[in-house]
Amino acid sequence: MSKLDQILILEPPSDLRFKGPFTDVVTTNLKLKNPSDRRVCFKVKTTAPRRYCVRPNSGVIDAGQAVSISVMLQPFDYDPNEKSKHKFMVQTIFAPPNVSDMDALWKDAKPDDLMDSKLRCVFELPSENDKVNDVDATKAAPVMNSAKADPAAAAVPVAASLDDTEMKKVQEKCKRLQTEMNKLVEENRQLKEDGIRMRKVPRSDHMTSNSTSLLGREATTASLPSLLVVIAAIFIGFFLGKFIL
Repeated sequence: MSKLDQILILEPPSDLRFKGPFTDVVTTNLKLKNPSDRRVCFKVKTTAPRRYCVRPNSGVIDAGQAVSISVMLQPFDYDPNEKSKHKFMVQTIFAPPNVSDMDALWKDAKPDDLMDSKLRCVFELPSENDKVNDVDATKAAPVMNSAKADPAAAAVPVAASLDDTEMKKVQEKCKRLQTEMNKLVEENRQLKEDGIRMRKVPRSDHMTSNSTSLLGREATTASLPSLLVVIAAIFIGFFLGKFIL
């Protein structure tokens, strides 16, 4: 009787590829798919059991189902001139009804009932493009972390927009103050012209007294706009100095 062909579909079908560097554990995955209408028992073996950790290394796959197996290569000193001789074998057998003792099943199995597939191990070093991508990812990680750790940096554009709004308000206040200063200057000019006209009119003693009183009020009124101009200038300088500093 000829040996049965493997019933399971393996992905990858022939090679298990491990990509270095091999200074840490390197893991690759093996998928076993059962396309039949019967349950299938499987077992994974290797020629270098001390170099690999396989999880799960045995089990049962129901009809139409699949299982993913992690094959973990332990760290070692890689020599590119040394060709890998490591191999894996996936051994399978149709599960009998109500199977419970897996060890007894494999021990009592007949060779003609066993199916197997062999896979070769391939070691690969990362390419130059992979190295560049890894370096870029390493550089990008601290930048992302610093952005998360410093929310104030993300708030800078908002603060800048707030400063622009405040500056517009100050500019509007300055325009209003400038308008008021112009009005005060115009009133001051009118008062001076009225004073000059009053001095040209002939005066009696009563008129002299009234003129003296009027001139006193004129001087007081003339000094008031000048004082307001000084206060407005100080106010504008305060706001401009606040936003410049």
